[in-house]
Amino acid sequence: MHAEEIRIYCLNKTAVTEGFPFDQVTLVFKVKNKMFAIVSLDGDLRISLKCDPERAIELREKYPAIIPGYHLNKQLWNTINMDGSISTNLLRALIDHSYDLIVESLPKKLKEELKNKTL
Repeated sequence: MHAEEIRIYCLNKTAVTEGFPFDQVTLVFKVKNKMFAIVSLDGDLRISLKCDPERAIELREKYPAIIPGYHLNKQLWNTINMDGSISTNLLRALIDHSYDLIVESLPKKLKEELKNKTL
């Protein structure tokens, strides 16, 4: 996937916003003001996604392009070097997983707001 494909995929999720809170080359996607995807647009394309800790380790062992989160909690985040070795289907599944983890961590009121937006 290219940066614009990632952007479109993330923005199609319920209540997602995008912005550049850190600098002009780090695109951040949030749901209810909590980050679930960070895309580095300078140099080689990379995306950082939240991940279940056990799954994060398994992914890193299986795919050389998946490394511990760059400048993030290494237990909870993976950074994926978009070198072409990760399939579109896997990347989408990992984006979905990250989004779902964030939604599950939201307070009940915010989860209800999201649920009502999808109806």
